[in-house]
Amino acid sequence: MADRSAVKLNASQPHFLQFNDLACEAIGGKVIFATDEWFAPAQNLLKRGPPEFLASAFTEFGKWMDGWETRRKRIPGHDWCVVQLGIPGVIHGFDVDTSYFTGNYPPSISIQAACLDELSLPSLALEGDRTGMAASESQFEAVSQLHSENWEELISVTELKPGYADSCHNYFSVTFPHRVTHIRLNMYPDGGIARLRVYGVGQREWSTASSQEEMDLVAMVNGGVCVGYSDAHFGHPRNMIGLGRADNMADGWETARRLDRPKMLKVDEKGILQVPGFEWAIFRLGHLGVISNAEIDTNHFKGNFPDSCKIEACCLTSEEEKTFISCKWNNSKGPRWRNLLPPQKLKPHYRHFYSRDSVLQCGPVTHVRLLIAPDGGVSRLRLWGHPVFNNSANLGQASKL
Repeated sequence: MADRSAVKLNASQPHFLQFNDLACEAIGGKVIFATDEWFAPAQNLLKRGPPEFLASAFTEFGKWMDGWETRRKRIPGHDWCVVQLGIPGVIHGFDVDTSYFTGNYPPSISIQAACLDELSLPSLALEGDRTGMAASESQFEAVSQLHSENWEELISVTELKPGYADSCHNYFSVTFPHRVTHIRLNMYPDGGIARLRVYGVGQREWSTASSQEEMDLVAMVNGGVCVGYSDAHFGHPRNMIGLGRADNMADGWETARRLDRPKMLKVDEKGILQVPGFEWAIFRLGHLGVISNAEIDTNHFKGNFPDSCKIEACCLTSEEEKTFISCKWNNSKGPRWRNLLPPQKLKPHYRHFYSRDSVLQCGPVTHVRLLIAPDGGVSRLRLWGHPVFNNSANLGQASKL
């Protein structure tokens, strides 16, 4: 089958946008404290969807805005909030999105981070519609126990750009190779922000895991991450490793229709379409492991599911991965993939389970490539297996990816 290079990000977009949004409310991210939420509650920062603007929408407190907006501050200090990540992990970058906040965005922000023991956290929770509210004295007392003002600074005080279409995405790359559970977003002194995206890779506490425990090795919560793909016209491949089953088609990977499809389609003896091209997505597993079972879920994809799929696997060190990413996983310079799941005919809106009878034994692997032909959508990818903790020196390097 013919291959094609990975889609390139816009030159103005950083590479970390490929990673998972660790703070998204869809995976459990939540705001546990905010100084003020007069015009719009801070939890809006973590919505999965893009911000909206309704010109005629007002509340009793003022203009309705799809984001976090505080009142114009008339007391000492500045506004800030604390976000508990849905999945703890290593952060690679932020998108502080000021969409539609054109005359009311904060002049500058900073971001701090910490890794906290959940068992030692004070009771902090923001419930219900917080519009028109501010933190109470008791909430200030509780959050003071976190000493968040002393957390590690990931982004120093930096000016923001206004929320016009060509300037709303304020990207910040981060080099902080440590596990993070909470972040503190400071805005100086007040204003509105539409979304906060925290891009990174989940980091599970592998010290508590057993090599006898079967788990989904590619799951976002276990540290799985998309590191390359051919096309993501309607939905990013990272959606496939999210929590639970997909809410709708937007919560999955969907490609454009390939333009090299034959004018007249034909099938082989197994009923699989014979087409010249395919689409692909590559994932790094959360840990080196042996895969024994797979699930391909086409939930919601009823008229746009792929005709067939297959899965390949390989074992790479972190340096090898960097090399292949730099060459866009080009076939001539790419890794030597091994068949994990031979070509399988797919059904619409259906959970396909593949056990040891279908899944080939590849030994310990670090990366997988899902190929779909000719194109279409997949809502979830699950790869069940066992982590490997002691192996050769080369594989030991790979397990630290």
